[in-house]
Amino acid sequence: MDRLTSLTVFTRVVDCGGFSAAARRLNMSPTMVSNHVQALEDRLGVRLLNRTTRKVSLTEIGQDYYERSSQILADLEEADRVAVALQATPRGTLRLHSSMSVVRFLAPAISEFTGLHPAVSIDLIVGERMVDMVEEGFDLAVRSLPLPDSSLIVRRLTSWRNMVCGSPAYFERHGTPRRPGDLVHHNCMRHASYPFGDEWRFEGPGGEPVSVRVNGNVLTNSQETLRRLALDGRGLFIPPTFLVADDLRAGRLVRVMEGYLGVEFAINAFYPHRHHVSAKVRCFIDFLVERFAEHRRWIELNP
Repeated sequence: MDRLTSLTVFTRVVDCGGFSAAARRLNMSPTMVSNHVQALEDRLGVRLLNRTTRKVSLTEIGQDYYERSSQILADLEEADRVAVALQATPRGTLRLHSSMSVVRFLAPAISEFTGLHPAVSIDLIVGERMVDMVEEGFDLAVRSLPLPDSSLIVRRLTSWRNMVCGSPAYFERHGTPRRPGDLVHHNCMRHASYPFGDEWRFEGPGGEPVSVRVNGNVLTNSQETLRRLALDGRGLFIPPTFLVADDLRAGRLVRVMEGYLGVEFAINAFYPHRHHVSAKVRCFIDFLVERFAEHRRWIELNP
């Protein structure tokens, strides 16, 4: 028989003063109650209760065993209460990983979230490498490109697209590409995490897929480096819309080939477990969903 159940039955027999009363309390038959106590005594090789036709009483060993058992069961109940409380209220350290391009969204969200939930602390690591979330102990990752681990649970926060852009000075010197095929004559600086390598992919004016293989003198995993080089007129790049929205509005960068949309991607939240997600993770994801919906102007497809 289950040891913990037998322990619970034994303490209830003592608390209630008999087998029948304990059976009513536990919603068991008296026979089942007796069997649990007998199984416990057989396992220990000692007698815990003296039984008469009218009452039961503890033996000397039974008295000591009852006191310790009662404390164990009380500790377990307290542990259950603590676990339920932790699951209901966000608290503890949230280990979060993000790519640099998404930090601009996360920073204000983290500030507001920690103000609303002071029992939560944030451990944020920013980097471009693909992390092993389980091995490295991360609760959550927020990234603008997919992670290779297909076992992770994905929560979509918002969509985004790439666009081809460069500085006005670059286009004055090298001309303006009108369609994907024109890009072969330009210095196309590439991001190392772009899923299709040197093949830039688009949706044509009629929604048809279009692609072109490009060449350039820069390959990096830093979007900010590509942005800086593009601002300096060194070449073209294909950044996320949200990375260059301010530059486009200010005229520092110019979007080209507007009839050709970049492939749609998403900013996603990734986490390792579907069941029993902790309150801190669940609440933070829900919070991000709300904030990304409110600030979608940062990620609009046609800034």
